[in-house]
Amino acid sequence: MGVTGATGPVMDRDEVDRALARLGAEHEAIETSLLALQDHAGRRLLEGAELTGVTKDRWADTEARITLLWTYFDAYADALRAARDVRARRRWSSREDLVELTELLRGECVTLSGAGATGGLLSERFTLAALVDRMNELYASSLDMVVAADAVWSALPARIDLLSAELQRTRRLAHSVGVRPGEHPAGDDLDRITRTLTRLREEVISDPLAYWVPAEGSSAPGGGRPDTTVYDREARALEDVRREIDAVLTVRQDAEQRIVRLRDVLSRADRTLAEARTARGEVLAKIAATEVPVVSGPPTALQEQLAAAAEYRRHAQWHRLSPLLESLEQKAEDELIRARESLTAVTAPLAVRAELRGRLDAYKAKVARHGLAEDPELVEKYEKARRMLWSAPCDLRVAEHAVLRYQRAAAELLTGGERVPGQGGPPARADGAGPGA
Repeated sequence: MGVTGATGPVMDRDEVDRALARLGAEHEAIETSLLALQDHAGRRLLEGAELTGVTKDRWADTEARITLLWTYFDAYADALRAARDVRARRRWSSREDLVELTELLRGECVTLSGAGATGGLLSERFTLAALVDRMNELYASSLDMVVAADAVWSALPARIDLLSAELQRTRRLAHSVGVRPGEHPAGDDLDRITRTLTRLREEVISDPLAYWVPAEGSSAPGGGRPDTTVYDREARALEDVRREIDAVLTVRQDAEQRIVRLRDVLSRADRTLAEARTARGEVLAKIAATEVPVVSGPPTALQEQLAAAAEYRRHAQWHRLSPLLESLEQKAEDELIRARESLTAVTAPLAVRAELRGRLDAYKAKVARHGLAEDPELVEKYEKARRMLWSAPCDLRVAEHAVLRYQRAAAELLTGGERVPGQGGPPARADGAGPGA
């Protein structure tokens, strides 16, 4: 057991030399770190910037910490120099030297007063180890603030400038196709994005820490990331506007073709409606006892909107033409479908009559192939059905019953059924709709 002193056991020469080497290495490391902090680009920017908000307050505290760091470092260097001087007195240190070195290396040999003291104390004493710990704390917190500010400045202003340049190109393009504030929603969006980016850049430059998100659970200096929420939102908004402008540009390129196609679709719809009106007159003349739907005329509103679209094209009002063409194209297709449905509905009775005629002739051909075409009853039923189907106006309900009676009579003969003498076919149904009715 070595000799003890006020700070505990007195160190021997080897312990002293090892401690001096360790403290010397720490001195060099701390000095290198402080010089790097002093030369850090973020710190130089902070010194020259017009700061506001959170960053202004944090930088005031950090500047005080950096000043205190250098004060601590100078005191640490003085204490280390004093210990080295004592060790250098003689090659083999005496007991008195070792006691003094032990006090310098392990005791509270560093006294700091005034600004160097913390907690409102007039003065404060440190061991060299405690002083190193204190400097490490101050350095970490100072570096954290500097790195955070520098990370925001490195990330956001350049990105904002690039987005602003893209914004200006988009504004010029928008203006060329008539997309302007107060006249088109996309023009209003461009104005809002411009104001937001201008304000964002000013805030990022003056208060970068307001746009810093610390990493949860991280104690490393600069742990975190720049907050790009506002930037990302405006970038998405600008992309939406660009898509809108692209749509308007597409309209400018193919507007004439689209208008021609619209005229063609509406013309086909008009012709189909005219055909339906003509067919309705024919149906009313040829078909009796049936409901024939009324055919409406072409909608004048679509023609008026088509004329407006042509006017927008002549005056290069592409931002107005784009939504109008999209609406008109859908309405024109709907109108053509409606016209075709009207024609189908109006001509349905004629289709029914044609189907009955075809069915009657098909059965006549069938019985002829079996040599039964001259059967008196079949001839009578055929002629009756034929007169009904080829006369005007034709009662479809009665004509259908006549065709059914002919079909049933023909089917009975073809299957070899026997008739009761004096009767023209199977017994009539009670409702009078069956054969013989």
